[in-house]
Amino acid sequence: MSSPNKKTKKLEDPGSGDGDARDYDLETQKALEEIDGCQNQIDGLNEKASDEILEVEKKYNKLRKPYFQKRNEIIKRIPNFWVTAFVNHPQIAPILEEEEEDALRYLNKLEVEEFEDIKSGYRINFYFDENPYFENDVLTKEFHLGSSASQSTLIRWKEGGDLTKRAKDKGSLKGRKRPLVGHRTFFDWFTDHGDPSSDDIAELIKDDMWPNPLQYYLVPDIDIENGIEGDGEEVDSDEDEDEDGEDGEDGGEGEEGDDSIVVVEDDADEEDEEEEADGEGEGANEEGDMMAEDDAEQEDGKEPE
Repeated sequence: MSSPNKKTKKLEDPGSGDGDARDYDLETQKALEEIDGCQNQIDGLNEKASDEILEVEKKYNKLRKPYFQKRNEIIKRIPNFWVTAFVNHPQIAPILEEEEEDALRYLNKLEVEEFEDIKSGYRINFYFDENPYFENDVLTKEFHLGSSASQSTLIRWKEGGDLTKRAKDKGSLKGRKRPLVGHRTFFDWFTDHGDPSSDDIAELIKDDMWPNPLQYYLVPDIDIENGIEGDGEEVDSDEDEDEDGEDGEDGGEGEEGDDSIVVVEDDADEEDEEEEADGEGEGANEEGDMMAEDDAEQEDGKEPE
């Protein structure tokens, strides 16, 4: 009689699309069914967690909204805040043409709004002052994540102000301030209606620029605080200090050597002078003693020896 563990049962391999079956012994089959049951429970909890996380995100979006509005009002007091932040952003800056930078100087407010159903998408609003490029006060781009295309406001360009045409005309020119990524510019991106799920620029604005634009506005100040004032300046300064230090050390060593020689010679001369002075003093003392003895003998009536 065979052992129950040796009995086999054929199951469909979920990894194969042709309905192939794999053989498992009964004990393995039971363990697999238990694992599948646990996995279903885990997946159910993950779905529940996602739903609850979305509700929490909605709650905090509402709580954050007045602070975003207050921040925008304060930002209006700082000239060129948004264009500075965009130019300092390492991924957004490469798509900015020089004339587009000038147009963004009129950008007075940026706003990102998520739809009521967060999973469905969001919109980005750009608010502009009166400018020489277009008539619009607000340019909006919407991203519906369930669709294959985005939407954007039709830009009402002023005569000669269409920056998308200017960028194409200048696309082949040399000596540009910065290279364009595939000749794509900021307003090319805005007017492009590609797949929202693959729009890297939109995601950068939504998830990086919008939450904390101050970090990009302050980039030069942060570099200076870290001791970086310009390309290569810090390195050159260090090199100059090192060279000055080396020169100072060499000069210092030479001076110390000269001083030591002088000091030794002075000491030797002083010692010789002291010895000579001592010798002369001793000779004078001896002569004085002899003269005193002669005087004493003369007083006693004796001939001096």
